[in-house]
Amino acid sequence: MANSVTLIPATKGWVPLNLRDLWQYRGLLYFLAWRDIKVRYKQTVLGIFWAVLQPALQTFIATVVFGRFMNVPSYGVPYSVLVMSGTLPWMFFSHALTEASNSVVGNANLISKVYFPRLIAPLAGVITAVPDFIVTLGLMFVLMAAYLIAPGFQILLLPVFFLLAVLVALGVGVWFAALNAQFRDFRYVLPFFIQFWLFASPVFYSTKTVTPFFQIIYALNPMTGVIEGFRWALLGQNASQGLITLPAMVGISALISVTLVVTGLFFFRRVERSFADLI
Repeated sequence: MANSVTLIPATKGWVPLNLRDLWQYRGLLYFLAWRDIKVRYKQTVLGIFWAVLQPALQTFIATVVFGRFMNVPSYGVPYSVLVMSGTLPWMFFSHALTEASNSVVGNANLISKVYFPRLIAPLAGVITAVPDFIVTLGLMFVLMAAYLIAPGFQILLLPVFFLLAVLVALGVGVWFAALNAQFRDFRYVLPFFIQFWLFASPVFYSTKTVTPFFQIIYALNPMTGVIEGFRWALLGQNASQGLITLPAMVGISALISVTLVVTGLFFFRRVERSFADLI
């Protein structure tokens, strides 16, 4: 009986996403995400409490600097609550982006020896940020309760804005994951990029503070729609002022987020064939 031989020809140019393979390897996705979650707080004294301490300290410092010294307006809610409502999605985004961006290089030994859909690595990186988000969300509800702030019906749309935050983190994360595998300079660029993006996003202030014309420019930042969407869902605050409404702001952010995800996935798939050689 003749032995059968399967030939896998090399592909050129853009390659299909083959997202169905991700479902077949869902067990590996769960394993990588759970491994990274356990490793993050292993052998730490505070453990999961770090997920509370980081946003709490950021909110406290911002309240003192921007709320007390600079008198940034909070538009009817305590300034600390305003900051925490922006810190909540931002902490998830920055953590998910960092983990996704370093996922390919961080799994170099596995990628160079075993075949699996490489997109699983940045996906697992985004998932590892979910437990911290849940803890921070609990802290947000405690702070709201302390100020006797009750969410309205719009709280039901909070998962929609969380999904939008996931799309932004995944879209930018797969771009950085592929670029970081090719050029290690991006490992050092990423912290500065996130820091710049933080102050370019309405985390410590509302977009109502910005003039109506510049709100249009701010809407091009996909995290603007995410953060203001969280504020509306949690506090009922509407960022609408002048030239652009909150639904339009969220719609622009959603469009840009989907564009980032689609282009990022195709770029990642195109360069992943060289990952084993690069890393």
